[in-house]
Amino acid sequence: MPNQPTRRSFFGGAATAGLGLFLPGRLSAAESAGAELERLTQVSPEARIRELGIELPTAPRPIATYVPAVVVGNVLYAAGHTPRTPDGGPGFQGKVGDDYSIEQGQAAAYQCGLNILATVRNALGSLDRVERLVRTFGMVNATPDFIDQPLVINGFSDFMVQIFGEDAGKGTRAAVGMSSLPGGMATEIETYWQIRS
Repeated sequence: MPNQPTRRSFFGGAATAGLGLFLPGRLSAAESAGAELERLTQVSPEARIRELGIELPTAPRPIATYVPAVVVGNVLYAAGHTPRTPDGGPGFQGKVGDDYSIEQGQAAAYQCGLNILATVRNALGSLDRVERLVRTFGMVNATPDFIDQPLVINGFSDFMVQIFGEDAGKGTRAAVGMSSLPGGMATEIETYWQIRS
């Protein structure tokens, strides 16, 4: 007659197996596997840039006392970027709600995005090292009665989702109005990024 498990050994084994489901190590392994799978299935930002035929400008040089990007641990802090043109000249000089429409303001925010990506790539060597966009602080040079700053900064945010995907390209955000911005430009955007080692 085959050996039958005793009540004690049966429940002891079940309890041990059940307990294993709640051990932190097991959960961490499962979470790590899920994170690794998500990383492997994420579209390569560099490949997406090529696919869309986008050519990033040369990373803008600072025009005051600051550095364009600083890496601390696994976070890259990118300084505020304006819609400067590739030759370094000011771009989109004027106020949204007066000189520019919402759509033109979005184009200015998009140009900020190109400049930011150029800086991030210059600092990291490749946009593929980006884990996700963490935070966006968008500033709009606007008339006092202008209230659609979020729509303007969408010109940047929608671009980031296009390049990094829905999850990695969308982070926390503020979109605020300013009475003026450097060079009289229409937008300025500052960002924080989680990066891979």
